[in-house]
Amino acid sequence: MEHTPPCILITGANGGLGLGIARYFLTRDESCHVYLGVRSNRDQADALIAEFPGRASAVTLDVTDDAAWQQAIATIDADGRKVSVLVNNAGHHDDHLLATMPQDSWHSVIDSNLNAAFLGSQAVLRGMMGERFGRIINIASLSALLAPLGQTNYAAAKAGMVAMTQSLAKEVARMGITVNCVCPGYVETNALSDMDPEKAKAIKKSIPMRRFARPEEVASAVFFLANREASYITGAPLKIDGGIF
Repeated sequence: MEHTPPCILITGANGGLGLGIARYFLTRDESCHVYLGVRSNRDQADALIAEFPGRASAVTLDVTDDAAWQQAIATIDADGRKVSVLVNNAGHHDDHLLATMPQDSWHSVIDSNLNAAFLGSQAVLRGMMGERFGRIINIASLSALLAPLGQTNYAAAKAGMVAMTQSLAKEVARMGITVNCVCPGYVETNALSDMDPEKAKAIKKSIPMRRFARPEEVASAVFFLANREASYITGAPLKIDGGIF
């Protein structure tokens, strides 16, 4: 990581993947401080904070609200830290066929995924420019590259995130800031726990590695992209899918 103690902000940090990424940073770099951005329910985030006292904190953050972003950054600044790594992980999907998709489903998915990444990136960029260092890592999805039936809203949001990543990477490349995204396929989190066992079996059969990803396998890629050793990688969409595509 960078020479001064890194400050990591991870959104959607009360879910399986966000917690996995946070834990990976905390266990691999003892100098970093991790802020877990959570909107409301923070039970799991608080448990991780208790496990790493003094090295992790929670910030209340509705990623779709610009004022909430400004308050979160102000809170971190008041702690005497500057965000050096932003992981835009928050988001959700609400699948429907487009012909019958409620408009609220379209707008809410675009808002929580794509608009949230825009607001977050804009909120941290000024500080990163001042430090001449920064890492923005967007958690997209394999759906951005291989759009499935019934996910026009989610696929559009994540594909937009990939394009935003590539365009922003060009804008800030000379300022010591890199912008990358990872595109995970199926990941073993609570989001998949309710999946019908027969459906899960069929999906695994379609994956060349015959299994879902573990959260730490995605987290390790995020951690690498956050390091100085990855300073010549920017604008890259990295798929983590077990060979699906």
